[in-house]
Amino acid sequence: MVPKLLNIGFGNSVVTERVVSIVVPGSAPLKRLKEEAKVDKRLIDATMGRRTRAIIITDSNHVILSGVQAETLAQRLSGKHG
Repeated sequence: MVPKLLNIGFGNSVVTERVVSIVVPGSAPLKRLKEEAKVDKRLIDATMGRRTRAIIITDSNHVILSGVQAETLAQRLSGKHG
């Protein structure tokens, strides 16, 4: 079985079955989550130097930063493009 991939921007992808949550960054709890993941070496920065527009949390407790809007990622994940 071939896993389905979610394009998170700039040529990066995540296996859709591993995604637990897609959230908008900015709140204090999410900033703490990001810092804890960085300290624990669970943070993956896929922004390519751009502003973080979405945080993806996986079932392996990895935290992935994306430069694509959370709403856009949610639409891609649900299969509704446009």
